[in-house]
Amino acid sequence: MVEYIDTLSLKEELKTYASPRSKLTTMIQSGEIVQVRRGLYLRGGISGYSVKTLANKIYGPSYLSFEYALSVYGLIPERVENPTSAVFRKNKRKVFRTPAGMFTYQPVPESVYYKAIRRSEEEGGSFLIASPEKAVLDTLYMHRSIQSGRRMLQLLEEDLRIDMDGLHALDPNVVVELAPCYGKRITLVFADWLKKELTNA
Repeated sequence: MVEYIDTLSLKEELKTYASPRSKLTTMIQSGEIVQVRRGLYLRGGISGYSVKTLANKIYGPSYLSFEYALSVYGLIPERVENPTSAVFRKNKRKVFRTPAGMFTYQPVPESVYYKAIRRSEEEGGSFLIASPEKAVLDTLYMHRSIQSGRRMLQLLEEDLRIDMDGLHALDPNVVVELAPCYGKRITLVFADWLKKELTNA
């Protein structure tokens, strides 16, 4: 099983060597461990790890969201290979290209960051991921604001290709609670559109 190792753990493990830095270099060159980024390593090769767990560990605090989470929940038809996560108190999008793949991090408002996050498990580790409601709102937050329900439907169906049955399964109370926290009109328009859509369904 793959281990996720940080610098402190490695320092403790290698403290008996005359030159811990040289030993670390040897371990990396031999493939005993893989350096994902500075301060984060995988033991046991570049397989068997959880890409979702790794996404949480590479940069954070963070949780999986946006189109990646929509794909996990089956809300969009496409399979999204490269994880995209949400962070806060960051000024811009950040991308890490690693031996384990590409990982992207997008900032969201701190006022919404800690709400509606789930801890999940899969073989290889645990991870944090947005609820389906929050994943939709995070995704909309990255789009230019729109003013009408008609344009919202077009965005959801044509641009994002979100499954309408999946949207109908969302909890409107969660959406209504979260929408104002983003400080953007688009999330408020979506909350209003969803309430009307579910009422008329």
